Amino acid sequence: MTDIGYTLSSEEFGPNALVQQAERAEEVGFDFVSSSDHYHPWVSAQGNAPFVWSVLGGVAEATEDIDVGVGVNCPIMRIHPAVVAHAAATAGAMLDGRFFFGVGTGERLNEHVTGEHWPPHSVRLEMLEEAVAVIRKLWEGGQTSHYGKHYTVENARLFTLPDELPPIVVSAFGEKTATAAGEIGDGFWCVGPQGDLLDAYENAGGSSPSYCQLHACHADSEEEAVETVHEVWPNSGLPGELASQLPTPRHFEQATQMVSEEDIREGDIITTPDPDEHIDSIQQAIDAGYDRVYTHQIGDDQQALLDLYEEEILPSFE
Repeated sequence: MTDIGYTLSSEEFGPNALVQQAERAEEVGFDFVSSSDHYHPWVSAQGNAPFVWSVLGGVAEATEDIDVGVGVNCPIMRIHPAVVAHAAATAGAMLDGRFFFGVGTGERLNEHVTGEHWPPHSVRLEMLEEAVAVIRKLWEGGQTSHYGKHYTVENARLFTLPDELPPIVVSAFGEKTATAAGEIGDGFWCVGPQGDLLDAYENAGGSSPSYCQLHACHADSEEEAVETVHEVWPNSGLPGELASQLPTPRHFEQATQMVSEEDIREGDIITTPDPDEHIDSIQQAIDAGYDRVYTHQIGDDQQALLDLYEEEILPSFE
């Protein structure tokens, strides 16, 4: 059975709006929500970037049954993994078995803000592996000291822990990281139904859950949707590793001048108003092996997608 979820887009909405969207997503019948974790939006038109751990506290209070997660946090630079372990443990205690914890190697846009050197991906992956080990050790509940290559922890103990520890879901955009995810993670996270990466994760020993995020802009017409995506989410059209290397929204705005509306139209974002496009995209992710598929609605009109899923999409997967 595949779970269907909804994205809390912290780049586009403030904290109170995100809490309200989570509450509405539960009413609609989504199985889970996942909030992004950014210090900056990609472009200024998105307009927001609230602190995800504060938002999760509000979501925990406003909802009752829906699963809630971070997709994904980078625990290697901006916040020390000992502090991330503390934050995630508290979120897990508040959500009482409903919390899942996504982690990844991060983007320069968010992680360079403390002035530390932005290392290459191979080093960041090494840092992530050590950070996850630190988090797991602290979650055991005893007094912990750690003197590693990248992190030091001295005499730390988490006194507030959830009854059920959250799964650590590792994000990957390449085979090397997908393999590492299978070795250190409790789940896998990816954008788009990339079956080859899921295979690499599973071949390295990884098991469910596996998360696949889809992007959409549901509007009255495809033209309106394409215009909205081009204005609000042009970063989707950037190639390769560029999105992980640019340092500020201003740099993204410069780079996305190369992205045209035709690029958006021909890309992977669902921009047609046809409900079958959403159903087919979700089914493609299911066929690729993913068991938790969630959609990001781009733009101000979140209600359009919530209504569509309540009336037509979710009933198709019951």
